[in-house]
Amino acid sequence: MSDPPWLDWAKRIQAIGQTGLYYAKDPYDRERYEQIREIAAEMVAYGAEADVQHVRDIFCAETGYATPKVDVRGVVFQEDSVLLVLEALDGKWTLPGGWADVKLSPSENAVKEVFEESGYEVRAERLLAVYDRDKHPHPPGPFHIYKMFVECRIVGGEPRPSNETLDVRFFPVDDLPELSISRVTEEEIGRLHTLVSNGEMRADLD
Repeated sequence: MSDPPWLDWAKRIQAIGQTGLYYAKDPYDRERYEQIREIAAEMVAYGAEADVQHVRDIFCAETGYATPKVDVRGVVFQEDSVLLVLEALDGKWTLPGGWADVKLSPSENAVKEVFEESGYEVRAERLLAVYDRDKHPHPPGPFHIYKMFVECRIVGGEPRPSNETLDVRFFPVDDLPELSISRVTEEEIGRLHTLVSNGEMRADLD
């Protein structure tokens, strides 16, 4: 599902305000960019029926030149089953992963996230896909996000939940549990399985 028009407009306006505040030196220009960001927050709060101060706090936490956020997911298949973790935040299943950490490469982020969230030690094998979240059937969100999916192979460890996850299991690709679709969709897992099964295929883009 794509963003509703009001959210798409608000995200673009927020990016203009944030980037403008990064570059602007004149106090009057800065005041205008603050107003632009405030309008974006009010649009999101109105459209999502959320508290405007909460939205304002989310937007104001973002500084510098506005760029997409990067979400890195480790993808571990065992034949026709996929490794999933149960998210503590929403009680639904997803591929282990999260926001990319500074000073770690994409493969290092994937390895770290799989270990922290599942207990398995893995080796990153290859990049499977880079998706623009807005072009896939995820629910609307306040930021523009790129999602990177890295194929990983288990080399050690054992299943162990963390402070972010409640359970760790392998599920058949054709019999998945309720997914946390803000993080990964059934269609994405199916496509990733196809890419792994056909090892010569190029990584998906967009």
